[in-house]
Amino acid sequence: MEDNPSSSRVDRKTIEKIRRIQMKDLCNKVYSLLPHQTSKEAISTLDKVEEATKYIKKLQINLEKMKEKKNFLLGIQRSTNVDMDRSKNLGFKSPKIEIQQFGLVLEVVLITCLDSHFLFNETIRVLQEEGVDIVNASYKVNGDSVFHSIHCQVGEFGNEVARLSEKLKKFIYS
Repeated sequence: MEDNPSSSRVDRKTIEKIRRIQMKDLCNKVYSLLPHQTSKEAISTLDKVEEATKYIKKLQINLEKMKEKKNFLLGIQRSTNVDMDRSKNLGFKSPKIEIQQFGLVLEVVLITCLDSHFLFNETIRVLQEEGVDIVNASYKVNGDSVFHSIHCQVGEFGNEVARLSEKLKKFIYS
């Protein structure tokens, strides 16, 4: 049995034609997954593949940004000693308070979410009830957190700072 060269050529042409049809179908399937364009122009297969490549790269960049944001938010949540049950039930992070004494000066730093205005007001009220002179109070908004800084002057001996600190922490975290 001899090989017929014309038969071999026809088979290769048929195989190549089938391959091109399959490639075109696969490109159309990929293109169908892209957000639809409103253009009514016929788009070449090469342009479809290029557009799909750009879209995939854009998705990769967005994914990386979201991973970074997730890691950043998880880092903040871990570092603030969050009451996990409370934050899950109420849908926000628990506040954080830090109190430092420098001689007769007391610095109170309160970190809250944007919706917790009453915590700042109540912290000021507690400080005033304890007889502390508030010298300065300021705040800064960063993302969805508010950083309140309160500078106070305590009495001559400053021995009430430990009691004041416990009272503020009990108020904020309970």
